[in-house]
Amino acid sequence: MRVVRSLQAMQKISRQLRQRHQSIGFVPTMGALHEGHLSLVDRARRENRIVVVSIFVNPRQFGLREDLARYPRPFRKDLQLCEKKKVDFIFYPTLRQMYPEDFHTHVEVEDLSEVLCGKSRPGHFRGVATVVTKLFNIILPHRAYFGRKDAQQAVVIQRMVKDLNMAVSVKVMPTVREKDGLAMSSRNTHLKPQERKDAVVLSESLSLARKLITGGEKSAATIIDRMRNHIAKKPSAKTDYIAIVNGKTLEPVKKVCAGCLIALAVRIGKTRLIDNYIA
Repeated sequence: MRVVRSLQAMQKISRQLRQRHQSIGFVPTMGALHEGHLSLVDRARRENRIVVVSIFVNPRQFGLREDLARYPRPFRKDLQLCEKKKVDFIFYPTLRQMYPEDFHTHVEVEDLSEVLCGKSRPGHFRGVATVVTKLFNIILPHRAYFGRKDAQQAVVIQRMVKDLNMAVSVKVMPTVREKDGLAMSSRNTHLKPQERKDAVVLSESLSLARKLITGGEKSAATIIDRMRNHIAKKPSAKTDYIAIVNGKTLEPVKKVCAGCLIALAVRIGKTRLIDNYIA
């Protein structure tokens, strides 16, 4: 496994791999790797000759009051995990390389970026789209792997790739969960013991929605009210949003149908967590 810090070096390597007709599978991360990330690496390994993992905490997707400084950065542990998974290259650029002082260009996917998490985190998806575009241009992957937990991010990136005719296949993989149902996230490490117990309320509320839908309930408003009431039972939980939307356009729906996305964001203490379920 090789750690590459230079943008130019990584791009040269990628071009050489492509010239040798070796397929590149890419897993973009901000580090603090967990089993969710590693499941993406496993899939990339099965489908490609070369696997590249990027580790870059992207400041442009954090708001002014968000947890950039608190975001975990256990780089040595991340290296060990990648070595065990036989990752070929880790791309680990510096902030100055990714965003030099004269950087003025951004990529923004309109409409899809302004709802759900985009509404409460203005500029977040512009930062995501910009850094992913840069990473695609540097690593030149044939396939890129993202987790279903970040469903809106996946929709935004898929639209960006389609609209800009990018030569990469975007693969969205199932959410990996803890034994109690909590979706794996690097932010889970911020939770205090009681908050960690309360955090299960996200997956519980989605299970409640699934049960209601299976039982014949189609009213989005009714399902959202039931989910909100369930979350309110936890003293450390504060709902940011609960939404039921079209899985492709992210437009709200009144009646639940196959393919609808049920998404929520909840603050557990000071930690903002997200989760979702596709009907």
